[in-house]
Amino acid sequence: MKENKTTENNKIGIRMPHIFVVLMILIIAASLASYIVPAGEYDRVPTEDGIEVIDPDSFKIVERTPVGILDFMFAIPQGFIETAEIVFGILMIGGMFTVIERTGIINLGVTKLANTFSNRGLIAIPILMIPFALITTFTGQIELSLVYLPAILPLILSLGFDRITAAGTVLVATVGGFTVALTVPANLGVAQQISQLPLYSGIGYRLIILIIVLVVGIFYVLRYANKVKKDPTLSLTYGEHSHSDETENDVSINPMEATTRQKIASLVILFAFGILLWGILKHGWYFRELSGLYVMTGVVVGLIGGLTPSQVSEAFVEGFKKVLLGATLVGLARGVAVVLDDGNIMDTIIYAAGRLVEAVPSSITAVIMLVVQTIINFFIPSGSGQAMVTMPIMSGLADLSGVTRQTGVLAFLFGDGFSNIIYPTSGVLMATLAIGKIEWNKWVKFIFPLVLIWYGLSIIFLIIAQLMNYS
Repeated sequence: MKENKTTENNKIGIRMPHIFVVLMILIIAASLASYIVPAGEYDRVPTEDGIEVIDPDSFKIVERTPVGILDFMFAIPQGFIETAEIVFGILMIGGMFTVIERTGIINLGVTKLANTFSNRGLIAIPILMIPFALITTFTGQIELSLVYLPAILPLILSLGFDRITAAGTVLVATVGGFTVALTVPANLGVAQQISQLPLYSGIGYRLIILIIVLVVGIFYVLRYANKVKKDPTLSLTYGEHSHSDETENDVSINPMEATTRQKIASLVILFAFGILLWGILKHGWYFRELSGLYVMTGVVVGLIGGLTPSQVSEAFVEGFKKVLLGATLVGLARGVAVVLDDGNIMDTIIYAAGRLVEAVPSSITAVIMLVVQTIINFFIPSGSGQAMVTMPIMSGLADLSGVTRQTGVLAFLFGDGFSNIIYPTSGVLMATLAIGKIEWNKWVKFIFPLVLIWYGLSIIFLIIAQLMNYS
């Protein structure tokens, strides 16, 4: 789950204000706007599916309700109250995965998988990328890139590839899986909930998109890897590391054997994953139900895996720390919507945006949404936080422009997701590159063509979605 980003990258001279500063500026701006922007509202009418949508002909000016100092002060805690379920869920999934990591199961599984295909050259890359993508598209744990890369780096180097190949194997898979989310609560679930859509609905079309995105990504990495294997001088990192560094420190693959405890714990994880899929797909589980599953899974796996109760507790706390920024951002971001609602200017903004795009074909409107979400993702680092800020407006704009809300959610996913593989404000990206000893500018040179391809495909997918009335 993409829930935190860094603000530091001295090599390229980018100095971003802390995301808390960005969101506070947005809350202040929204509060001030309530004194300037006319208050207005649309009537909401239910559809056959029970979704309340805007009546496009019902906008009217209402009495202004400017946000006072007390309203401003209460907006942030109110945002946390309204998103408590989401905040708690983010903390629990962070804790669970840290417990699993502490048992050594994740590193063991990746290493076993890598060693199994250590003598099969290029085939090792898609064999690794597919499970990486699948895990992320169901759970949203994009942060697992930080675990995957050090585990597979020795193998990738020993096969005659380079560090960028290793990073590409991990990041292309996880970012692709996260973007085209099948059941990720933190971005897809929040966006659909705000848009009043059934949780995880529209999964069939997203599955097709995921396959295409992943296949394109796999072939892109394979093409580069094959080129480097044939001629190492073509590597973007050629000459940056000495031969001894590459062969002695990095490519030593230590054989690992699972203990009986780890084997049993792994079976528990598989069972829990089955329950997760059953709950999500059959019963529409959201953060409340999933949080309970995460807590139970973490405790049981930790104890079976050989951790003491205190060690399990410490691992949960460490996991909370890893995702605390992202969890906090959800509540803070909700504060923006709270202020817009209190000031009765949310609908006014929707009305103004609707007037700007009313002459644009609905398929193009979806593309405009994609562009807007991509820009916003540079500044708002949390997928769920971004959804909190943008989706109330985007869902309303969708109603006015003839774009289905499901298409609007898809535009949000594309804009929020794909840019994580190139933005220097992405903490997961920059941390992963740091682990792989890869300079950001070298990574951009490698990944930029794929980003263009993915965004080109996104535009096509959005146009198709609108043409088929994706819902």
